[in-house]
Amino acid sequence: MAAGTEFERLLAITRALRERCPWDREQSMKSLKPYVVEEAYEVLEAIDEEDPEKIKEELGDLLFQITLQARIAAERGLFDIGDIIGSISRKMVDRHPHVFIEGQAVDSARDVAARWQEHKRREGKLKGSLLEGVPAGLPALMRAQKVQKRAGRAGFDWQRAEDVLPKIGEEAAELAKAAKTADPDRIEDELGDLLFSIVNLARFLGVQAEEALGKTTARFIRRFGHIEQAAALRGIDVSKMGLAEMNALWEEAKRLEAET
Repeated sequence: MAAGTEFERLLAITRALRERCPWDREQSMKSLKPYVVEEAYEVLEAIDEEDPEKIKEELGDLLFQITLQARIAAERGLFDIGDIIGSISRKMVDRHPHVFIEGQAVDSARDVAARWQEHKRREGKLKGSLLEGVPAGLPALMRAQKVQKRAGRAGFDWQRAEDVLPKIGEEAAELAKAAKTADPDRIEDELGDLLFSIVNLARFLGVQAEEALGKTTARFIRRFGHIEQAAALRGIDVSKMGLAEMNALWEEAKRLEAET
């Protein structure tokens, strides 16, 4: 079925839910914020799993959140889905003259990024600091990396990844000193400084810190699951295992992962 027809059907379903479903009728743009975030992260998870069917499903869930937000806005007389689509279409055309206007070709992705920033500045989106516009609601690691990247455009940056490593050691030493003071505020500050430096290293190495930590957490969950499974097979609670036994099973899980 044509995309336009399916989209119109989704809009009709969204409208019907707002009119006839008690739960949907009670929602507001603010009450739906957690669902928007949740669906966006489920899209990311599906992409990481490289599962086309799951990606399709999760993108659909996210699209529904957009149509629901648009419907609520339309009921309040703010804007509708057509305004949203028109706005993003105009923005994409305006910010990509190298695609839509002859004689505006660019040589690299870096040039495209530079033009994008210039367009945002002319539109008034970057009125003051280069660091304005980095959403406060982003996950902390992702926000830190974006802030560092923007500061780097102004030349406030390290030269090489090797230059960041001593800073990480310095911040780790300061955290160790703070830990001895038992001052929670100081410990928090020094831990934040250490994390910020690690994010800087990730940026220089071409790694997304948020994704790296997410993958490590997923590996931890898988390996700990192996320990729990072994405990269950023995008919004992995992908390009754000794640390040495847990570590042996952890190493076993790592070996099994390497073999697959």
